[in-house]
Amino acid sequence: MFKQLRGPGVMGITLAAAGILMVTMGARQSVGLFVGPMNTTTGLGIATISFALAVAQFTWGAVQPLAGAAADRWGPRAVLIAGVLVLALGTALTPMVSTGWGLIFTQGLLVAMGAGAGSFSVLIGAAAQRMSPEARGAASGVINAGGSMGQFVFAPLAQKLIQLFGWMGAMYTLAVVSLAALPMIGRVTKGGNTVHTVAADDGGLRRAVREAMGDRSYLLLHLGFFTCGFHIAFLVTHLPTEVDLCGLPPSVASWSLALIGLANIVGSLVVGHLVGQYRSKMILAIMYASRALLVLWYLAMPREPWVFYIFAIGLGFTWLATVPPTAGIVGKLFGVRYLGTLFGLTLLSHQIGGFLGAWLGGLAITRFGDYTWMWWADIALALMAAVVNLPIREAPVKPAMQAA
Repeated sequence: MFKQLRGPGVMGITLAAAGILMVTMGARQSVGLFVGPMNTTTGLGIATISFALAVAQFTWGAVQPLAGAAADRWGPRAVLIAGVLVLALGTALTPMVSTGWGLIFTQGLLVAMGAGAGSFSVLIGAAAQRMSPEARGAASGVINAGGSMGQFVFAPLAQKLIQLFGWMGAMYTLAVVSLAALPMIGRVTKGGNTVHTVAADDGGLRRAVREAMGDRSYLLLHLGFFTCGFHIAFLVTHLPTEVDLCGLPPSVASWSLALIGLANIVGSLVVGHLVGQYRSKMILAIMYASRALLVLWYLAMPREPWVFYIFAIGLGFTWLATVPPTAGIVGKLFGVRYLGTLFGLTLLSHQIGGFLGAWLGGLAITRFGDYTWMWWADIALALMAAVVNLPIREAPVKPAMQAA
């Protein structure tokens, strides 16, 4: 796999992009650990906190195409710097608010906007334009693994910080830690060879978006990715509460989230390699179907720590590993010139699902006292996602518009 990343600056660009994603995703994916302590201190209620985090899921997705478009037009450097600074600001302001609206502003808007500007659409788009087509699948797998490494590192780190300093002190510390992404931005935006050749009459960004939104395969890809967002947001927001309902210590939740991240490092690298060997739509269909089977297994098992750990490892293998084949299909269909924007729109669909996963999970626990209905909805959606990926075609929509 790593042989594909040989070339002037290719590995450096890839690792720097992975490092940035490690920070932005790690800070974002550990927020579920703060729900219980935050509720105890502020008395806002889990439903209110869940809604703020659901807004964050949607905002993170809504920012993706906008940040991607800005990077496609003016370059990724300014977008990434602004994203990291806004992420740190929102994290630092969160302990200062005590109302639902305040939490929506800090976590739902600022943190999500910052993390979104420093996430997949900009990073994968920037890297893809600086390397050959043969290296893009492997690079996206490594970059994606960086986000998973962030979850593996930040989940136990955040739990330990909460134990040592309380959730407010932990938030302040994470705000400072998030600034570690800044030195890596220059490597992503300056290194390597820019692969940015487009047909002279490509019609511009508006035409690219219009053609993409009229393409059946692109829309089916959105539908499947919607399910992925629902699944991930539900779990990352509510798994700590599920662990608490089972009478298990918070460490089970933090280590489960960490194991998800660790397993997805392997999954991302494996899937990034497989993208170059097999059809991406089949990879996606298998991963979505495996999630439905895994949730069924979880519902049939006793609620013991080892069950959560096995469940986390199984989920982790496909957690964010859907990103390389999804981005790969978008690149095959429309080329890389506007990949930041077009993949960003796909991520928006992902996060609409994420909004519903986080919000409906909060409503379910408030009304029914458990997540039973959410688990069954997750199973149904995962099976639907597996099916809708099968008719997707992977041939270019208009070969003349493909980037060289």
